[in-house]
Amino acid sequence: MTETKLILLFDGGCPLCQREITFIQSKDNSNCILFVDIDSPDYNPDLFKGISYREAMGQVHAIKATGEVLIGVRVFLEAYRLIGLGWIYIPTTWPLLGPFVDQIYALWARFRLLLTGRPPLEKLCKLRDINANKTS
Repeated sequence: MTETKLILLFDGGCPLCQREITFIQSKDNSNCILFVDIDSPDYNPDLFKGISYREAMGQVHAIKATGEVLIGVRVFLEAYRLIGLGWIYIPTTWPLLGPFVDQIYALWARFRLLLTGRPPLEKLCKLRDINANKTS
């Protein structure tokens, strides 16, 4: 059995996110990344370092085997490193380029739902709460 080295929390309702995850999964030949769809009604923050639906929907999160939580571009840096394509994200660690890439990602994360035709985060959270109360 392969050891999980990274738990990657992703929004399965986002078409662009799903495309990226599908690519990473296709390259994860050692099956060392566990992919968790936070958009699933079964998502339980208690199982994933208490990372709430709202937090995970705001920016991509991952948890390393050491327990360290990664957010934003660092998630992709680690995932790509694990699938043997880390060189693609190495420039994001450079002192001048890294902060710029982080800013671009933050901008993308802020408008991701709008750009992919999904409801705003507040509405998604309310719908999730309503659906959770129906099943309780």
